[in-house]
Amino acid sequence: MSKIIDEEIDHSKIVTHADMFSLFGKMMDDALLQIDHQSIIVNVNHAAVRLLGEHLIGASLTQRLNYSDLIKDIQQCFISNQTTEFAVTPSNNEYHHIQGKVTPFGNKTVLVLLMDMTQQHNLDKMRRDFIANVSHELRSPLTSLMGFVETLQNTPDIEKHMLMRFLHIMEEEAKRMSRLIDDLMSLSKVEIEEHIIPTGRVFIKSVIASAIDSMNNRALKSGHIIKFTDMRVYNTEEPIIRGGVDEMIEVFHNLIDNALKYSYPESLITIEMTDTISGQIIIDVSNQGEGIQEKHIPRLTERFYRVDKGRSRQMGGTGLGLAIVKHIINKHRGQLIINSQLKQQTVFRIIVPYLHTLMSSLNSANHTT
Repeated sequence: MSKIIDEEIDHSKIVTHADMFSLFGKMMDDALLQIDHQSIIVNVNHAAVRLLGEHLIGASLTQRLNYSDLIKDIQQCFISNQTTEFAVTPSNNEYHHIQGKVTPFGNKTVLVLLMDMTQQHNLDKMRRDFIANVSHELRSPLTSLMGFVETLQNTPDIEKHMLMRFLHIMEEEAKRMSRLIDDLMSLSKVEIEEHIIPTGRVFIKSVIASAIDSMNNRALKSGHIIKFTDMRVYNTEEPIIRGGVDEMIEVFHNLIDNALKYSYPESLITIEMTDTISGQIIIDVSNQGEGIQEKHIPRLTERFYRVDKGRSRQMGGTGLGLAIVKHIINKHRGQLIINSQLKQQTVFRIIVPYLHTLMSSLNSANHTT
């Protein structure tokens, strides 16, 4: 005789699919959605809302993702009970790049995991563009050098004046490659160290004076005058910032170099220092010239971006100077602002905190953490 034992079930200890989804969803930084047979969204985590927008539950996933085979992949997952992978873009942002997975979750639903690969995609694109740009920038002078070497090899009785002309061109091309490599090294170093807060003390007026001294001979040859004016009113003591002396000299060297290249002949280059009541130093490097169209300004600090590529190369530019400036200023917890009026003035404005202002903000941040 069989004995039937009635066991009382403690429903509070049963883990439902909803509980599991809630647990997994909170643990994940990626978007997680629970989908039924008809591709209707029945549950989401917070990351899914951030990625795809509000009002997801009850909506069709196919309306939120630009992927024509999505329904087929979901149905295939129900049939095969196996995970399927796909790549999509969300309907609310076509510039996002999403890697997705559909995996079984019980008998009536599947889980859709969406991993935002946009940053990785952009980094990969930047890396490809960077390699292509460097290759292009180096190929041109190398091709020129090889051409002149071949000419000299095949012309043993070349006239002296032609030989000297060729050697001069070859020297200029070699210098061009050297400048490019130096700038690439500087940019690479400052990008790697950008997140590290500088610890040194920089007497900013001395840095500006050093940069002006290094550029004065070149300025005089082209008839330019570089004028520095300290116009501060809130703090008239020696202006000190927290940072690296060599890096800040490079900033002003690049900005003065840029001003000399693109200003009218025999015009004035001005460097004006002001300050704010909130404890910031403002330094404007200004020149009078053709100016920059507004559409180009947001891209000026991109690597290898040039408004006039031919003119920039002719003047010895590598296309990296302003990118170096931007990253150094970011490292010094400052801002770089560019304003320009066509046929008039172009101003590169640097805003950096006084040493005491930065130290106060860092101390406040440490107390709150």
